[in-house]
Amino acid sequence: QVQLVESGGGLVQAGGSLRLSCAASGRTFSNCAMAWFRQAPGKERDFVAFISWSGGNTDYADSVKGRFTISRDNAKNTVYLQMNSLKPEDTADYYCAGVVTGRSYYTSNNPHGYDYWGQGTQVTVSS
Repeated sequence: QVQLVESGGGLVQAGGSLRLSCAASGRTFSNCAMAWFRQAPGKERDFVAFISWSGGNTDYADSVKGRFTISRDNAKNTVYLQMNSLKPEDTADYYCAGVVTGRSYYTSNNPHGYDYWGQGTQVTVSS
């Protein structure tokens, strides 16, 4: 089992930055692929960013490429999402997700591809 706890959300003006963190419990974190998703009120949960177990493979939604950066520190059991040049349309609840992949190649931008979820952290970008 992996438990995930997000932090770092808040209110920021357009053009500003935030860094989200997702702390994982359990000894399998280094064998997990991790991702960030977001969900705005009344909308579906959308893919934001992905990182493989090693950190060597990343992927981003087109809407955040060049502005957001996903990274991980396996020694700290933590994955991060650095968000720069924030826009009002980035306003949403942001969720950390994980799936145990071992050391195998895996990538997914589908919420159904993940077994573990955090409770979410709210990000509000004012114009």
